[in-house]
Amino acid sequence: MTQLSRIAILDDYLGVVPGLADWDSLGVPYDVFRDTITDQDALAARLQPYDAIVLTRERTPFPRALIERLPKLKLLITTAGRNASVDAEACRERGIIFCGTEGMGSPTSELTWALILGLVRRIPENDRSLRQGGWQAAIGDGLEGKTLGIVGLGRLGQRVARVARAFDMRVIAWSTNLTDETAEKAGATRVSKEALFREADVVTVHLVLSARSRGTVGAADIALMKPTAYLVNTSRGPIVDAAALAEAVRARRIAGAALDVYDQEPVGPGDPLADLPNSVLTPHLGYVTRQNYEKFYAGAVEDIRAFMAGSPIRVI
Repeated sequence: MTQLSRIAILDDYLGVVPGLADWDSLGVPYDVFRDTITDQDALAARLQPYDAIVLTRERTPFPRALIERLPKLKLLITTAGRNASVDAEACRERGIIFCGTEGMGSPTSELTWALILGLVRRIPENDRSLRQGGWQAAIGDGLEGKTLGIVGLGRLGQRVARVARAFDMRVIAWSTNLTDETAEKAGATRVSKEALFREADVVTVHLVLSARSRGTVGAADIALMKPTAYLVNTSRGPIVDAAALAEAVRARRIAGAALDVYDQEPVGPGDPLADLPNSVLTPHLGYVTRQNYEKFYAGAVEDIRAFMAGSPIRVI
C-alpha cells in the first residue's frame, strides 16, 4: 500500500467536481481550487503540501520547472488520455506516476455544431435583439448544399463529418497524413490545404495541438477564404493565428468566426477577441458536459485508488 497525505484538485471553474465522484471513499483529505494561478512562484507555493494532484486538462500547465519545485509530489493525474502541457519525461525522472482517465469524444463534436449553427444563423444577434425589445436583427445562411472543410479528419473530425452529411453538405478534408481511403470512409473528399480554404463555406479545425500543428492555420490560409465563409475552432487556440483571424473578421474579409479555444485561457479583461464582431465565443466548453466530467473524475478516483494499492493504471 502507498499512502497519500493530501490531494489537490485544480481548476474547478464551476465548483462541481466534489459532487461528480466519490472522493471521500479514498480516505485522503483533498482540496479543490476554482481559480487558475499563472505565476509559477505562487503556484509552487500553493502546491507544496500535496503528494497527489488532479489536473483538469491543460488549464494549469506542468512544465519541468514547476515539477522540480514539488518534492512531495508522487502522483499526477490529468483528465482524459493525454496532456501536452505536462512534461511527462520530468515526471518519469523524478519517479512521479503520471496517469490519465477515460473521456468522451461526443461533447466537442456536439459543441462544434452548436457553434456552426449559432454563427451561420446569427443566433446571438437575434437573441440579443429580442431580449432588448426588438425582433429580427440579422439574416443568416443555410447549410444545405454548402461545403464544410475539416482540418484534421481524426476521431472528432469524422464525427463532425457525419453530421454534415445529415445537413446535405459537401465535406472536404485536409491534414498532413490524411489518405483518400480515410477521407472516403468518413464521407469526405481529401483535398489540398489550399483547396480546402478556397472552397469551404465553413472551415472547422480538429487537430491535436503539438509542435507540428501549432500555427497550422495562418494568415495566408485565412486570406484564401471566401468573404462569405466562416471559421470555427474547437481544438486549441495556438493552432490558428488569432491575430490574423481577428483582422480578417474585423475587415469583413471573411463572414465570421466561432471560437471555443484561445491562446491564453481564461481570456482576460480587454482581450481583443472579446469584442470581435460577427462571432460566437464560448469559454472552452468543448469537453465540459456533466457526463464527460463524471467520466473524468470517477477515473481520477480510480487512478488514485489503484496507485495507493500499488498497481497504477492508465499510466502515460
